[in-house]
Amino acid sequence: MQEPHQRVRALHTDSTVTVYQAYSPAIGLPAARDGRFPASWKRDRMTWIKPSFLWMMYRCGWAEKEGQETVLAVEISRAGFEWALRRACLSHYEPRLHADRESWRRELREAPARVQWDPERDLRLRPLPYRSLQLGLAGEAARRYADEWTVSLTDVTPLAREVHALVRAGDLDAARRLLPREEPYPVADGLLDRVTTAG
Repeated sequence: MQEPHQRVRALHTDSTVTVYQAYSPAIGLPAARDGRFPASWKRDRMTWIKPSFLWMMYRCGWAEKEGQETVLAVEISRAGFEWALRRACLSHYEPRLHADRESWRRELREAPARVQWDPERDLRLRPLPYRSLQLGLAGEAARRYADEWTVSLTDVTPLAREVHALVRAGDLDAARRLLPREEPYPVADGLLDRVTTAG
């Protein structure tokens, strides 16, 4: 079956969804140790969460980019995740969804979350012909994410390095077996209507 152009794929349970972020060790290590973001984590800045492990690997260069050496798997409540999606605005102007650019800009200013659809990646981090969700959280959404929605924080940097080593060795089957099991997220009617640009 052909993969839809835009789809939320994630490791999820009945009550939680796992997203990924990469930080410097100064933030990532205490967060994983204590199970919560440290005081140095800025709640007044936009933070981007990614349900796709391989897209996170693309973004952080397998945890080798400066300031992104610690990869966290952040398990958050599905209720919080869906709260943000229902209030999100697309990060770019889309004529099918917005009356005009000014109304889109106004929506973007007021929305506590924004959505980008980025090309999913394969194990060699090459773009695939379909897209995965990236969700930006600001203001109230960022505060709720850090203080209410987060269920657990896990340092998955060792996993990133193990998968990367297998990819470098050419053992893609073994690398694939280690990947988090990301499956289509059960999207309630209307949940993505404001942020879906293609079928």
